[in-house]
Amino acid sequence: MEGDVCSFRPDSSDDHSQRGSVASSATLSHSQDVLIYLFGDSAVHLTVEALGSVTVQELGRSVREALHVPDCAQDAFAFWLSSPLLELQLKSRHQPYKVCRQWQDLLYRFTVASEEDISQDEPCLQYRRNVFYPKSKELQIEDEGVLRLLYEEAKSNIITGRYPCDPEHWASLGGLSLALDEGTGMDRQKLTTTIREKKLSSFLPVHVVIGGGGLFSTLRGKSSRQAGLEENLLEGYRKINISGDSLLHSEILQQYLRTCHSLPYYGCAFFDGEIDKPAQGILQRVRRKAVNVSISLEGVYVMDVKEKHVLLGLRFSELSWDHSYPEEEGDSHILWLEFDGDEDGTPVNKLLKIYSKQAELMSGFIEFCMELRSVSEGGAAAETDGDAGQSQQASGKDDSGKNGRGGRRGMLRRQSSVVCSRVHSLNTINYVDNGKEIKCLKPKRAASFFTRQTSGPMYSSVQVTENLEQG
Repeated sequence: MEGDVCSFRPDSSDDHSQRGSVASSATLSHSQDVLIYLFGDSAVHLTVEALGSVTVQELGRSVREALHVPDCAQDAFAFWLSSPLLELQLKSRHQPYKVCRQWQDLLYRFTVASEEDISQDEPCLQYRRNVFYPKSKELQIEDEGVLRLLYEEAKSNIITGRYPCDPEHWASLGGLSLALDEGTGMDRQKLTTTIREKKLSSFLPVHVVIGGGGLFSTLRGKSSRQAGLEENLLEGYRKINISGDSLLHSEILQQYLRTCHSLPYYGCAFFDGEIDKPAQGILQRVRRKAVNVSISLEGVYVMDVKEKHVLLGLRFSELSWDHSYPEEEGDSHILWLEFDGDEDGTPVNKLLKIYSKQAELMSGFIEFCMELRSVSEGGAAAETDGDAGQSQQASGKDDSGKNGRGGRRGMLRRQSSVVCSRVHSLNTINYVDNGKEIKCLKPKRAASFFTRQTSGPMYSSVQVTENLEQG
């Protein structure tokens, strides 16, 4: 999970709280060495006075000075506390040392990790892209050092599959990475040698390089697959040199980031969750699928962790949402996403349940993103790509209303490739909206989502109340 929408107060009801108290900063009043980690296996080494009370804002000045980040790009980055179990973007007023002292509380509150894993987990302090920094401003950056920082983070997300992309994208991005490392204009033989020395996984998504198909696929020819990927990478590199001009590093970096901007989840905050798999028969128990929920200034995307593709992508103009707390012991926090769809040709409202201990964070994050959109001058923070603009024009709807429940949302926009919404594969609760009434169609749970009924074997029409319309 990424993004900070909470005040980091430990849950007083949590019996597992072990770091609720903060050590006196007096014990840290002398100089301390601090490492601020960057993407690309590098770090900034600082000597900090009074580490126990230093704020993110104060650290930021020192890091920007060390990295020579110009004032015009200072908002492009933020400080993060990251570990394999949790990632949080800090606010300028936060004191990293004190948040670290509360780390175990945060893990108990927002993850499902075991006590053993929690006791051994330790976060590192990172300097990386600010989730709330608009892509439109990023496109104006020309400083090569800043572009390099953004590039290293974007490349990491491409390589690890956090940003799912199609072959034409990862081949192009891999070719640009190859050009950054080796320069442009190299002949094919030298490039092939370089690729084999550094390995394909240095340039292409790891899951693409590894592939699938099991033993049979391996026996049929792993070498031929590798050769095909090499050819794709070489083709991506060749396209950079078609014009014959030698590109500057800054121009290649900008081209890489512009290509990443075509992915709707670029710059998102990522959260962990699960969704129900569709039942495969009357007697088969419903199982769950692990998903990443990515949220940005533009919308919400639900991605299959294993298959590395989008299951559902929604602009804020296309969704409503809610967050429900556990009602009984053993229940889950749930983030509800409501969007328009169809069932056998009938327009319906679809509800997707996302089970996650981070549902509270996700709900707050969505609300905060929408607030930023509504107050930004000229819609700068709500900048969307060309396709998104066409989608909103087609729907003719304004997405500034909270929860989107003040009016009808535009129909879900279908996209192609791995970015395509696979609504047919989702186990959703479907409702029919008939003006003043909302009635359930093919119910999948024991109570109406809108009325929170606790009993009653039959579904009846539910009158839309004023509270419901306000969200």
